[in-house]
Parts: sequence; structure tokens; C-alpha cells
Amino acid sequence: MMRRASQGFTLIEVMVALTIVALSLTAVTASLSQMIDAAEAMRNRTYASWIAQNRITELRLAFTTPDVGVSNGEVEYANTDWSWRAAVSETGVEDLYRIDVSVSLAGYDNVIRTVTGFVGPPGAAGEANRVWMRSSGPGGGPNPSAPPEEPEEPETTS
Repeated sequence: MMRRASQGFTLIEVMVALTIVALSLTAVTASLSQMIDAAEAMRNRTYASWIAQNRITELRLAFTTPDVGVSNGEVEYANTDWSWRAAVSETGVEDLYRIDVSVSLAGYDNVIRTVTGFVGPPGAAGEANRVWMRSSGPGGGPNPSAPPEEPEEPETTS
């Protein structure tokens, strides 16, 4: 008499299958957690950049000479409290100041983003660049790419 082969899975086969599924789900969960952390960090860097750029824009739109030194403050942005620190320094160019704005989450010391900008007196559009290009070519001499100055008319004697 022949015995019939069993028609189902053995307990060991079921346990191996469950172990494989559990390991797979653990790997997927860890991967999702990393993606969520990366998305949150990217969001924070983006918001910090916007906050710093807003601070620089506020200083530009004040139409006053900024005080050289450090200032700081807090702002609520996107339902989150943020801290900013603005360091204003001279650049060596008359009436042009460098501003470094660092932004972090309020209550934390780690800086998320630092943005640098410059503030100077307003002028005609493009005029500051033309003056600078004419006076500061390579090596401190005249800039060869600046538009040529008009030649003087030769003197004539009669």
C-alpha cells in the first residue's frame, strides 16, 4: 500500500516564509524612515534659506546703512520657530557691506543654513557694475573688457 503525499505546507516552511516577510518589512520600514528624515532635512534647509534671504532683503529695503556687527532674532515660519543671526561686516569697498545670515531651529545651536548677501546704496540699474568693471581689471589695472573711452581730438594749428 502506498502512502499519499501531504497536501499542505509543513510548519518549518511556514516559519521560513514568515521570517523572510518579517526581514523584508523591517528593511522597508528602515528605508522609509531614512527617506522621511531626508525629506525633513531638505525642508528645513529650504525654509532656513528663505528666512535668511528674507532677512537680507529686509536690510536692503531699509535704505539705510547697516550697522557693522552682529544682530539676532527669532521668527515663526511654517508653524515652526526659527532663530537667525546676522553678521554685518565691511568689504573694503566704500558703502558696500557683507551680510552673513545663519539660521537654526529655535532652541538649537546647530546652524541649518548660512546665506551671504551684500548691501550697498541703490543706484541706476547696472551703474555700479560699470564703474567697478572700468576701475578694476585683472591685476588692479584697467579692465580690457570695459568699453573704450572716446579718443581725444588731435589739436590742429593754423
